[in-house]
Amino acid sequence: MYKVFMNDKPIILTDFLPKENKYPIYLFENLNLHKILDQLSSNSITGALILCTNLKKSKELFFKQFNLISAAGGLVLNPKNEILFIFRNGVWDLPKGVIEKGETIKSAAIREVKEECGVLNLKLIKSLATTYHIYFQDELTLKKTHWFLMSSDYDNKLIPQMEEGITKVEFKNEVASIKALENSYRNIKIVYDTYKEGLLF
Repeated sequence: MYKVFMNDKPIILTDFLPKENKYPIYLFENLNLHKILDQLSSNSITGALILCTNLKKSKELFFKQFNLISAAGGLVLNPKNEILFIFRNGVWDLPKGVIEKGETIKSAAIREVKEECGVLNLKLIKSLATTYHIYFQDELTLKKTHWFLMSSDYDNKLIPQMEEGITKVEFKNEVASIKALENSYRNIKIVYDTYKEGLLF
């Protein structure tokens, strides 16, 4: 199963029907993507479930319909296990950015966190999740973001990257993190849930 978000509404590519489903179902073979995107934009539907006979092939064909951009970012923990959040465009988010030409995914993730938050001493722990979202920027674009769990013992002043529209950078404890996620994106909640699930094993 793959979840791709547009305006925080999911397009779910799957090869099985879930027991509980609140979204209209479309067959991939008969897919009219632009119609679905228009319906999501106009709020006439809150999500879409696309049933695929060959999930891997369908995903490849689906992605080919977009200008694909790769990005990387991190869920960063300090020694108190607080999570590093950024505040941008009125929403709490996690630091991330586009992978530059010739750059590895891991080095891009570390660079973006440093640039957006002014945090140093970053250590990459493990891969967490990959998220997808669609937006319009001159053309229909799909951003694929690779997320990593990181740590840092940096305790100096954090500096938000104002030129990127970031106005706050804060480490938040569990209670404050859950509160911030109420005003965040569904992709960010997926990253957080993946991190929390990893603590159970």
